[in-house]
Amino acid sequence: MRARAHLTGELMARCWRAERALTLLVLACMAVGTVAFAGLGLASKTVVDAAVEGDVRLLVLAAVVTAVAYVVDWVVDDVGFTMRMHVVERVAQTDVEPEIMRACTDVDEIDHLERTDFLDRITAVRGRAWAVVDSAWSVVEAAALVLRLALTVALLGSVSPWLLLLVPCAGVQLVLDAAGRRRSTAAEIATSEDQRLQRHLFELGTSPATSKEIRVAGAEDELVARQQATALGVVHARARALLTAAALSTAGWAVFAAGFTAALALVVRSAGQPGGSLGDVVLAVTVGSQLRSVVQQAVGRASDAGGYGRIVEPYLWLRAFAAERLAGQVASAAPPAALTEAITLEHLAFTYPGAARPAVHDVSVAIPAGTVVAVVGEYGSGKTTLVKLLTKLYRPDAGRITVDGTDLAVIGTPGWRAVTSAAFQDFGRYQTTFDEAVGLGDPARMGSDEAVDAAVAAADAGALRSRLPAAGASLLGSRFDGTELSEGQWQKVALARACMRTRPLLFVLDEPTASLDAPSEHEIFARYMERSRRLARDCGAVTVIVSHRFSTVAGADLILVMEQGRLVEHGTHPDLLARPGGVYAELFGIQATAYADS
Repeated sequence: MRARAHLTGELMARCWRAERALTLLVLACMAVGTVAFAGLGLASKTVVDAAVEGDVRLLVLAAVVTAVAYVVDWVVDDVGFTMRMHVVERVAQTDVEPEIMRACTDVDEIDHLERTDFLDRITAVRGRAWAVVDSAWSVVEAAALVLRLALTVALLGSVSPWLLLLVPCAGVQLVLDAAGRRRSTAAEIATSEDQRLQRHLFELGTSPATSKEIRVAGAEDELVARQQATALGVVHARARALLTAAALSTAGWAVFAAGFTAALALVVRSAGQPGGSLGDVVLAVTVGSQLRSVVQQAVGRASDAGGYGRIVEPYLWLRAFAAERLAGQVASAAPPAALTEAITLEHLAFTYPGAARPAVHDVSVAIPAGTVVAVVGEYGSGKTTLVKLLTKLYRPDAGRITVDGTDLAVIGTPGWRAVTSAAFQDFGRYQTTFDEAVGLGDPARMGSDEAVDAAVAAADAGALRSRLPAAGASLLGSRFDGTELSEGQWQKVALARACMRTRPLLFVLDEPTASLDAPSEHEIFARYMERSRRLARDCGAVTVIVSHRFSTVAGADLILVMEQGRLVEHGTHPDLLARPGGVYAELFGIQATAYADS
């Protein structure tokens, strides 16, 4: 509760900084609306009393005040709502959504992006930043409506104390409604994972990347059936919670209706007694009927405030998670200007959350400065995980990595990333212009035509760029009506992006040619071996090549052979082939035989 209250104040302060005039206007509309509502009830009573007494002047004045109060109440509500939504959208899009993105991107590692608890919260807030901001406004508006409710109660009490019984009746409604909201929020959070699954299944069926295999396999019906079953599970679970909430709310309104009917009967009875008047009856009917509307609005906004908990709670969780992780990112040592000794792995270990066995276990090896090292092994042997540990995308569970004797954990991650270049096997397909997609490899030099041209040339991607409709200015990808590329072409863009930095200390190529044909693969490896040798001479850079094609890594200075997360062999290509019964020699022989047969 304290966190929600603090967040409300923080969000209102953001609205004030972003749209000071409009925020003030919305608050003024709430205040004026409250006064106009009270004036409407009093003016209606005066109209009736003046008519009974034959006071024409007072009758006309009260009628005018009634009309003005009604119009003002309607206008300020409409204007206030429109302006409030503008402020909410502005702060949501320019402040809260970037903050949610930073909760994902500012954390040094990427393991949180593979955790279901984190992904469930992201699912809950995705596309709903506006609800986070409106949660604060719902509290403010609910408070204004409570003030309006207090004025209503005061007016009713001035007519008859019996009308004050409507207050506890309204309280019953609020309690029952809050209980229903809690059930709805719990159901939404409980079904977040299934909702994410049904969205994933929908995307599988509608994505061009997966539709070919699905159609050839004849899996359309199975995919649709699973998506429907998962979606129905989510809908039914949430529908049950909503029906329960509706039943509780209906019971609350039944209590209020019974109380209002009984209280109004007492007022009518007392109108004919000394001190009573028809104006009291009109005031009771007017304000009493409005009381239902005021309570409904107050309950509605209170419901919004409570209902937004299903979004605000995940949002607060994400902020707390990011703050905790960022507080632990205290490493600030600078990386060396050049490698002179080695990158050393000492008893390195890492296990994915929920995994039964380590992805990397007790790996120890020294990689001398200027070395081209190849990491080979079967699928799932830990090759890519090892690379992600080297690039600080994962934090080791045990052991450490040192860079010229300095623990990598104390080297600031931004600094280490600034001297790292990488092309991963699951490379990004950035749907922007060709030159920007390449330039992202070094944002500081993205605007340099010379730097982009050099990177394109290094990756042998010049022919690809020249064939595009507007060369480097061509938009890539079909999402925004650009030019769609083949898998191999996207990989060439990724390889060019990895060449943007001219003096990386760590140069990673994770399955760099998996989507390329044999001639392109040979050409690329020749170019990158030449580039790696030049980097080794310039700054002692270590180049790490991950590949399952043994023929492409024979020229590496050092080959690491991974098996089930362990480093089982390491050495040069001739040394490893000379080991009788060795893993590398066996796998190399299998691939060589298969290639010869084909």
